[in-house]
Amino acid sequence: MEPIAIVFAGTFAASLEKRVRAHLAQTCDVEVADESAVAALIRDVDVLVTMAFTREMGEAAKQLKLVQVPGAGIDRIDRSALPPGAALANVYGHEIGIAEYVLGAMLTLTREFTRLDAALKRGVWESQWAVGTARPAPWPELAGRTLGIVGHGRIGQALARRARAFDMNVLAIRRDVTQSDPHAIVRGPDALPEVLARADYLAITASLNAETRGLIGERELALMKPTAMLVNVSRAEIVDEDALYRALAARTIAAAALDVWYRYPSAPGPTPPARRPFHELPNVLMTPHVSGWTDGMMEARARTIAENVERVARGEPPLNAISG
Repeated sequence: MEPIAIVFAGTFAASLEKRVRAHLAQTCDVEVADESAVAALIRDVDVLVTMAFTREMGEAAKQLKLVQVPGAGIDRIDRSALPPGAALANVYGHEIGIAEYVLGAMLTLTREFTRLDAALKRGVWESQWAVGTARPAPWPELAGRTLGIVGHGRIGQALARRARAFDMNVLAIRRDVTQSDPHAIVRGPDALPEVLARADYLAITASLNAETRGLIGERELALMKPTAMLVNVSRAEIVDEDALYRALAARTIAAAALDVWYRYPSAPGPTPPARRPFHELPNVLMTPHVSGWTDGMMEARARTIAENVERVARGEPPLNAISG
């Protein structure tokens, strides 16, 4: 059997290359390339592992059998550019890490861990143990609060299970309401205003598409409680940047944890993650798109990608094939 030719294109795909190799029984010729240079390398490639696929790539590929996205999102894939006979597949494995991140972010915002940590490192006790200062108001518990989840796929379901372990009430929005969940009340998209109004915490876990881009704007944020907190671990563009900044600056909502952004690095050096100065707001927890960056995620994705390479070699359809 001829070796399968694979190219890992881009920084994230390249980070999985060694792990994928460790799971391969099939003989493979493997190359790693920058996204900008990959079109020149894929003429005779069977499998392209990449977060992005362009028309230039499609025109260059002559025997491509699989475009394997090393993540869940396919918003950078031009599906119309896929050459005839080439399948498209994605991978998951990130839902546990992201669900844990959401709960950690909710606790961090609610209990003000970052502020308390910074104060105590200065010797300032912002607690009931301080002498000569007023005691702070008791912090809320997650138990009994309502978590709204916009996007009830793998991440949303993993989050709902863990939120119920914290004795939270869970309301979830998904397109297909026929799939029930013992850990959440599942509603259709029409129930979004109600979920926004009831949620003490709102987690954005939906995929980015034409229906969800800009889904949460000024009107939607105005429906939320002034004590509510928003956590976005999906795609920044689902929440309007200007509206979110204004709501946080004016305390229309209490706080936000943002792990996905409106700008990403394209060159070495500092890169502001948004046009608006979210970094100046004390009620924003900022992280650089790391909620799913866990050892469990890396291993799960490497195993699935390796399995799909083996399937290509056997002439079988890939796992998580995306049709249409």
